[in-house]
Amino acid sequence: MKETLRWKLAQYFEKRWWKNYLSNKTVEDYRVWKKDYWKKLLAAGEISLANDSKVLDTGCGPAGVFIVLENQQVTAIDPLLIDYEKQLQHFNKSDYKNVDFIHSTIENFKRENYFDFVFCMNAINHVQDYETAMNNLTESLKPSGVFILTIDAHNYSFFKLLFRAIPGDILHPHQYNLNEYKSHLLKRGVEIEKEILLKKEFFFNHYMIIGRKNSK
Repeated sequence: MKETLRWKLAQYFEKRWWKNYLSNKTVEDYRVWKKDYWKKLLAAGEISLANDSKVLDTGCGPAGVFIVLENQQVTAIDPLLIDYEKQLQHFNKSDYKNVDFIHSTIENFKRENYFDFVFCMNAINHVQDYETAMNNLTESLKPSGVFILTIDAHNYSFFKLLFRAIPGDILHPHQYNLNEYKSHLLKRGVEIEKEILLKKEFFFNHYMIIGRKNSK
């Protein structure tokens, strides 16, 4: 897959963002805070995972939901994992014995099995090829598997079109509103069970969408 300039820029600024963000945070304090954040988010969505669940954490970053899934079989993928491990003291793969880390984009990820849960937390609008990524995510789910997606959804069509035309949101090559995200799941056989408003802002609202793949 040929890398676009916009995506390469987004990846560059993503690494810079993490380095700047974590620069004044101790490893232990940040890990405690982030674990609490994920636990509260899972509770808000009433998401309960059995200990034997197979879980895919996509676009996981250095502190994805994998950090609180200590009893599940987790596969965590991100195209910047090698960079994070080299550049961030906050991320060390050896700290997570139950997680299989794979350096890969969502589009190029080759699954070896199907998953009970697929998480894509603040990552789907970071990808290069949106359609391929969304196909890969939904196809990775078992029938009746649960898809958990968090997104920044545009509130105004004008700014959505403007941000598509110019890199006004440099970290995110793709710009959609809430109904568009939901329609992308529905057409791939994922029924929406919950949509939860996590944070309200001017340009975007931050939502968690929870869906279940059709059993057929």
